[in-house]
Amino acid sequence: MLTFPKMYLFLYNSVQTFGWFIALFRILSSLLSTHSITGAYASSGELICILQVAAFLEVIHGALGIVPSGLLFPFMQWGGRTHFVFIIRNLAEVQELPSVFITFLVWSLAEVIRYSQYALNIIGNCPSWITYLRYTAFIVLYPVGIAPGEMWLMYQALPYIKNKNLYGDFFASLPISYPNFLKVVLVCYPFLWLKLYMHLLKQRRSKLGKRQEKKNM
Repeated sequence: MLTFPKMYLFLYNSVQTFGWFIALFRILSSLLSTHSITGAYASSGELICILQVAAFLEVIHGALGIVPSGLLFPFMQWGGRTHFVFIIRNLAEVQELPSVFITFLVWSLAEVIRYSQYALNIIGNCPSWITYLRYTAFIVLYPVGIAPGEMWLMYQALPYIKNKNLYGDFFASLPISYPNFLKVVLVCYPFLWLKLYMHLLKQRRSKLGKRQEKKNM
């Protein structure tokens, strides 16, 4: 019998799995039907924005201790991705860029694997191959999503951000403009990403190492 927190987490992760699967299906359908990568945002952008904003619940889960992830790493990932989708959502000029397709495709693949593993693990019925994918696929997906995806898009967006004075009113009372803030983010991004990436590698050694030990017993 699942406890209420586990029932809630199973439901949350199942909804996210379904949502990201639909996003992945839309991206690939657009690619196959148009033979172009420019339709990623048009086909799935609004759905991905909703899914990503809703993922703030994972920060709350960590803060409340109902999952062992803690607060820092979920917040880092949520903050970086949410900032990214808000840039795209407010700049039509960048929505058809290849970097959007790369990012959305990588995110969708990674999240379908991650959330399905979480959901199945909660009910004790997770195939070993999904667990292996969960702690292995990110090794390739994360660098691809960060460099030619998120970082490249933010760099490409800078001229449009300046021309539109994006978030200018909000940053008017601050000692830094939004374009300069974004440049600082771009400089810091690799270091913040590396911290998260090393954390995931540590998780991989822990999770897959335990599986290997069980097999050898």
